[in-house]
Amino acid sequence: MPSLPWPPDDQHRRETTMRIGILGTGTLAAALAEGWARAGHEVVVGGRSPAKARELADRLGPNVRAAASSEVVAGRDAVLLAVSWDGAEDMLKAAGASGGALAGTPLIDPTNPVEHGVGALLTGHGESMAERIAGLAPGAHVVKAFHLFPSVQWTTPQDHGETPVTVAMCGDDPAALDVVGELVRAVGGRPAVLGPLDRARQLEETAGFVIGLVFAGHDPASAVPRVPAGSTP
Repeated sequence: MPSLPWPPDDQHRRETTMRIGILGTGTLAAALAEGWARAGHEVVVGGRSPAKARELADRLGPNVRAAASSEVVAGRDAVLLAVSWDGAEDMLKAAGASGGALAGTPLIDPTNPVEHGVGALLTGHGESMAERIAGLAPGAHVVKAFHLFPSVQWTTPQDHGETPVTVAMCGDDPAALDVVGELVRAVGGRPAVLGPLDRARQLEETAGFVIGLVFAGHDPASAVPRVPAGSTP
């Protein structure tokens, strides 16, 4: 496993190792598992294919191991739901979420419920995927985060002195937001809390906006004005 080029500063390191569960074995799951393991956290991965979970764990080293979905979520400090939005319900069901297996646990939702290549939201009117996930996992502290940047962001070297990317996130539980903020810093990002979970649809619409521009051949950064922090647009 290659070393991450931006180890977090000591002031951003959590005093204790976190136990992180990852439901999913795709590119985002692999990238964040690598970054969190490199930061010294214990990571357990699981998904629909036990073979893929074992292969990922073997590739990423001793801080990462594979387990069944129900074990992935048991006794974790945080759980990442790194699956496609339309596979979230089945994955949560396999992990026992409907029976309260995730109650009290920060549950990170990086899903984008959008039409591929278009970016239009596919959830119901006024509904966010994050709020739907909260309903599928009673008692879980859902935090919307890590849904805007491609997986390569978390494994690509940053230039020395480069400003960290901002990870916009929202959620209702302050302690869960604090935990997820630490995990953002562990992979070189800077957390920014937008508000409670009822702002999640706004974040998901933003992802759709970005995805739509990319597939239309435009740079999303060129469509967003550069406004100094603290000023009014």
